[in-house]
Amino acid sequence: MTAAVAPASALVREWLAPFPLDVPLTLSVHRRGGGDPAYRTDAAGAVWRTSLTPDGPGTLRVRSRRTAVPGAAVPGAAVPGAAVPGEVVPGEVVPGEVVTGEAWGPGAGWLLDSLPAQLGCHDDRAGFTARHPVIAELALRYEGLRIGRSGRVFEALVPAVLEQKVVGREAHRAWRYLLGKFGAAAPGPAPDGMRVFPSPRTWARIPSWDWHRAGVEGVRARTISTAAAVAARLEQALEEDPAEADRRLKSLPGIGVWTSAEIRQRAMGDPDAVSVGDYHLPNAVGWTLARRTTDDDGMLELLAPYAGHRYRVTRLIELGGSRPPRRGPRMPVRDYRAF
Repeated sequence: MTAAVAPASALVREWLAPFPLDVPLTLSVHRRGGGDPAYRTDAAGAVWRTSLTPDGPGTLRVRSRRTAVPGAAVPGAAVPGAAVPGEVVPGEVVPGEVVTGEAWGPGAGWLLDSLPAQLGCHDDRAGFTARHPVIAELALRYEGLRIGRSGRVFEALVPAVLEQKVVGREAHRAWRYLLGKFGAAAPGPAPDGMRVFPSPRTWARIPSWDWHRAGVEGVRARTISTAAAVAARLEQALEEDPAEADRRLKSLPGIGVWTSAEIRQRAMGDPDAVSVGDYHLPNAVGWTLARRTTDDDGMLELLAPYAGHRYRVTRLIELGGSRPPRRGPRMPVRDYRAF
């Protein structure tokens, strides 16, 4: 359906998702900690997100309701006259989710146009078969999970770099500080404290003392600054196949296998991008699928039957899979501000 003008200068769009869809679960991959200035949920269960779109800053509020519809397109299939997968076509009555998006700011139209993609309308599950009972149970439990694509590469790159080789609390603290100081106020009636991702030019000009105050050491700061200088070219990875996008990202200093996968998962909706090099993931996969701890090689061996959908499987495992007993110390939370 097309966007329409609503009160308070909002644009509104309704879209019928022709598959089970859990909006908060699908979008939660973009949440960077409980105090993320670019992500909120409200008392009604709606998700608020901000983004620096190609058209400028925007704020998006997304909510959904379950409904019965007289037929729906197969996800990813072309429907004559349909703008995106999800337009209703004749057929039997099936359950669906009516998604309502409201958006504000110069980027409002772009956010609403990309809403189906953000919620997984291009997520093709063909070839995905649960080959382990636990994966079958998790896939059923989280049937509303979709692999969406944000369509913003540099916006996915920065928090991924901040999360390199540190605990989540440390990375999330840095994210909050940097968006709070350098991000713009969110357009529209956004929850208090929401900020919009700064421009690449702003990231490139953050002084060393502010990186230090954020708790980000020189290596990660240089990686982000270097990427900011070529941010426009990085967005071209959206048009490339996964292997070429991976190559383009890893050509940047400081971007390795783990960071490239984290970016492609969120920006491109790559269902096969495995976060090799993750501190916790190999043991989570090993314990869930084989009741043993393992390393990256062992994890990839266990995931081999799911080629094409390995990220989908690791996401399910992260959401609900079991964990091996903790025997070693936790990674410490470092504070570079005290150095």
